[in-house]
Amino acid sequence: MASIEPAPIIDALRNVQDPDLNRDIVSLGFVHDLAIEGNDVRFRLVLTTPACPMKRQFVEQCEAEIRKALPSVGRVDIDLDSQVQASGSSPERENLLPQAHNIIAVASGKGGVGKSTVACNLAASLAARGARVGLLDADIYGPSMGIMLGVDAMEPQPEEEAVRPARAHGFHVMSLGFLLDPGTPVIWRGPMVMKALEQLMGDVDWPELDYMVVDLPPGTGDAQLTLSQKVPLSGAVIVTTPNEVALIDARKGLEMFRKVDVPLFGLVENMAFFACPHCGKETDLFPRGGGKRLAEQEGVPYLGEIPMDVAIRASGDEGTPVVLGSPGSPAALAFERLAERTAQQASIAAHTPKDSPPGGSGR
Repeated sequence: MASIEPAPIIDALRNVQDPDLNRDIVSLGFVHDLAIEGNDVRFRLVLTTPACPMKRQFVEQCEAEIRKALPSVGRVDIDLDSQVQASGSSPERENLLPQAHNIIAVASGKGGVGKSTVACNLAASLAARGARVGLLDADIYGPSMGIMLGVDAMEPQPEEEAVRPARAHGFHVMSLGFLLDPGTPVIWRGPMVMKALEQLMGDVDWPELDYMVVDLPPGTGDAQLTLSQKVPLSGAVIVTTPNEVALIDARKGLEMFRKVDVPLFGLVENMAFFACPHCGKETDLFPRGGGKRLAEQEGVPYLGEIPMDVAIRASGDEGTPVVLGSPGSPAALAFERLAERTAQQASIAAHTPKDSPPGGSGR
């Protein structure tokens, strides 16, 4: 029996396409450490994110193409791995967060749409997939991540050392709320807000991160401008609810990020419907689908809808993101899909020329 050579295997794998990047996995550099023992084949498939929803499909396609080209092949062992590529960086721009490969802003045009809930569950879901994640609570006037993540205060740190972020649920988190007495209002003008945000980014000893999720305050003010000027944002996720007032303000948020040349990863519709915890019935409390229509009108990816779920409130009150506190619940599953689609957009941005907007629908 003739031995198997590497070249036909590589040629077979060129038939496996990444549907988002529109290139084959060999030219993208996904195939590593190809080894052949007799008729058995083994290699590592290194994807662009641990949150890739197409892992199983990639494995199945790789094995199918190898067996099609080489019917005599024995075992095909594929070890899945990931390496998150950096997006958004530019040597010409200031960067207070060089440790973060991808910086994702979670924003909203108005308050009360659940933006912080989306941010913390996005971070938790990415971390649960194996990514190195940071979460920056940039909502200076209303920092809430300490409560939502069950972090009362930071651990004592030597004064001569840089401030280190807290750890919660497998990822790093920093909030102005950790540095203030509980209940103390932040009564600051714009320059103080900008300075505080700069310090939370540049004066904190952040580790190397695959994703930094930034929870912005509502609106289109000082914090948004500071972030877009001081770090190379990979993209923005806009949170809205289905009601018309929120959609009007969400459109303003989309336009603001366009004006400061920040890619739009997409729009997510929160509180899209009520998911009954007893019977599972979905009830539309608002006219449903407004977020999807807005995304289509604005030509940005639609990242999905998040239900109103009792599990979100219960998990948040306990200081645990719902993706960890109530796995399998409608809300948890929706947030997991959001994490996959957001990571998808970050991967596309990392492989897209800077003069072309990201966008895709496969991974």
